[in-house]
Amino acid sequence: MRAAVGVDCVKPNICKFDGHSFHIVRCIVSRLARVVLGVQTMSDALAYLEQREPYRGAMAAAAGPVNRIRHRFFTSSAIKMNATDLTHYLADSPPAVVRLEIEKHFEALNDKQKRYAHFISQACFAGTRIVLRQLSPEAESIYDLILALHRSCNGDWSSLASKAGVEEAELNHFLDYAAMFLGNMGNYKSFGDSKFIPRCSEKTVAALASTSPEAAKFYEATGGAIYSSDKQSLMHLGFPDAGHLSNYYPDSPNITKAEIEAISTWMEAKGLLPENTRLRKNGDAFEILIASSVSTVPSKGGDIGKDTSFTVEDGPLKGKTIKLVYGDYSKEMAAIADNTKKAADNADNDTQKNMYTNYTDSFANGSLEAFKDAQRDWIKDKGPMVESNIGFVETYRDPAGVRGEWEGFASMVNLERTRAFAELVASAPKLIPLLPWGKEFEKDKFLSPDFTSLEVMTFNGSGIPAGINIPNYDDIRQTEGFKNVSLGNVLSAKAPNEKIPFIRKEDDECFRKYRDAAFEVQVGLHELTGHGCGKLLQETAPGVFNFDKDNLPVSPVTGKPITTWYKPGQTWGSVFGSIAASYEECRAELVAMHLSCEFAALKIFGFGDGNVDMDGEAGDVLYACYLGMARSGLASLEMWDPKSQKWGQAHSQARFSILKCFLDAGDDFCKLDYTKDDLSDLTIRLDRSKILTAGRDAVAKYLQKLHVYKSTADVETGTKFYVDMTTVDPDFWGTKIRKVVLDNRQPRKVFVQATTALDEASGSVSIKHYEASPLGMIQSWADRNL
Repeated sequence: MRAAVGVDCVKPNICKFDGHSFHIVRCIVSRLARVVLGVQTMSDALAYLEQREPYRGAMAAAAGPVNRIRHRFFTSSAIKMNATDLTHYLADSPPAVVRLEIEKHFEALNDKQKRYAHFISQACFAGTRIVLRQLSPEAESIYDLILALHRSCNGDWSSLASKAGVEEAELNHFLDYAAMFLGNMGNYKSFGDSKFIPRCSEKTVAALASTSPEAAKFYEATGGAIYSSDKQSLMHLGFPDAGHLSNYYPDSPNITKAEIEAISTWMEAKGLLPENTRLRKNGDAFEILIASSVSTVPSKGGDIGKDTSFTVEDGPLKGKTIKLVYGDYSKEMAAIADNTKKAADNADNDTQKNMYTNYTDSFANGSLEAFKDAQRDWIKDKGPMVESNIGFVETYRDPAGVRGEWEGFASMVNLERTRAFAELVASAPKLIPLLPWGKEFEKDKFLSPDFTSLEVMTFNGSGIPAGINIPNYDDIRQTEGFKNVSLGNVLSAKAPNEKIPFIRKEDDECFRKYRDAAFEVQVGLHELTGHGCGKLLQETAPGVFNFDKDNLPVSPVTGKPITTWYKPGQTWGSVFGSIAASYEECRAELVAMHLSCEFAALKIFGFGDGNVDMDGEAGDVLYACYLGMARSGLASLEMWDPKSQKWGQAHSQARFSILKCFLDAGDDFCKLDYTKDDLSDLTIRLDRSKILTAGRDAVAKYLQKLHVYKSTADVETGTKFYVDMTTVDPDFWGTKIRKVVLDNRQPRKVFVQATTALDEASGSVSIKHYEASPLGMIQSWADRNL
């Protein structure tokens, strides 16, 4: 595939359009655009090709495929990027590859616990292709291309480059891309949801692929989408009718946001949970694709019975047909269920066994009710040596905010750090009343959760968080509880020569010394007290309320009785929709900022004696906490897209609004300092002496509003308020500040994880580590053989 193909040399029979027609046309156009015609875009090449007499007939026969190509890549409304904009989508070079250290914690397990962890890990990784298919149409083929190239040279990439005639620098750029792809599990950033493309030329990838028939097949299957950038809106995930990409709605380029929301309303009314589904529009009908190993409705029925075809009776989709289609990712779900069953057989106790039996039922039969039962078991599994969770959990990447991305983790408990979190849990009932609302807006009783510090062995998904608070189901959280975990070896992982922009020289030493400690405090308070606090005022059943309906609670924001609350069947997510994820992350971050000012809380983490001392070590940690949040808010502008005016990451949107909160606090609490016209010397000046006054007061006012609007289901007021707080002024913030942020952007860490292997004869499990490099990253995924 290395040789350039001339226009008049291409034989017409290449354009016989069988099942691979889309990819053949796409590859021809790609080659013509860059190699033969010397044009700048693939749309120009396609226009040229259609004028050639020998190909008019063939192109007419291919009208369907060609029009699909045009729709996705070349429509007249496409916004072509200039060279400067395109540089912001290039893969990191080099990526910040770090290793998750786990060996000593794994070796502390007994043989049965090692097998339990192994089978959970296998189940997690068995969902890899699910993550890829949820992301983009081309992601799975890119994954296969990378691993096919590795297999073809047995990991000797230098020999492969020599065979392909590729220079070392170009090879290294491809390997950087491969590591970033595998670290994000796809070609869109897990933190930011924007596409990244290789720094090497397209000719380099084609040359590498040409050395192996298997790799060539997968390269062709990408359809040129590795490099496609003709339409900038498709460089970001989002609703299809806004021009963005989302494979939660596969083969549905014409599906609208209104239709997606109408389907969500229908599902809510039916009691069908959405997390393990995708949605496809097929003509005038809609197909809800349910992840399961079975391809027909289970013999005992699904979560809403045995019916699979419905006619919508009212609303905007009245008269339309909705079908339930089982068997999405059926092969992968079968492998997952097989491994969760084996995990149940190696459980330490009945709670773990029940949990993984329920997981198996859920993954085999597509039942989210069984999944919720597994989550109930998970909450009861207190203090395990091996901690885990698995399934369609977080909904950040679905533009509608309701469909979950596949993820799963297997980890070992760090007993020493867990003791500090246990003390934080014990202190929570005293800390939560310090938040700026009354008891009417708080749970009747704080359900003390398990809070553990974990060392991650496996975390499969698009990215690895620093902490987790789940389950996300409000009916379980409000009455049965939740669990918190802090991922210790993720928090402590460091990239070499890491730069920290926007910190003043006089703050640099303190910030570097205490930023890890500050972040651990922030994560602990965020997960436990942030996500763990608050009551949803609700009509739990017709005429039944979880608050005094005759004496309505008085809102501390308005000073008047509340007028809204959740109706039967409604959840926080279903009411607040796509904004819910970012809104909740902001609320939790603000709780952390508010309670980090309590020196008794800082003492729990080993800083200070519990007395207020802004000049001591506890004061240093608090200062690093606030300064770190301000810096994160500034750096978050990388995740805002000026073309679509859209935020690409929930946490980033939240942190930007908190920076604005700091800047609006008054009394010169927080300012942006710069002397140069181009803002290239931009730093953050935050007055340490005013954190406990102006800073905390501003945080409290912002937090109070977010919390009360959430508690009372006041979606209209809450959405308007949060949108106002997160709106980016396109001139100052969106252009001037964002340029400086992009100029100082640091590669986000990607993690090389260990692989386990079971000796069937002895039942023993071994663990293999890899070097922290692009080659180590690729080898680890090759060894998993997925």
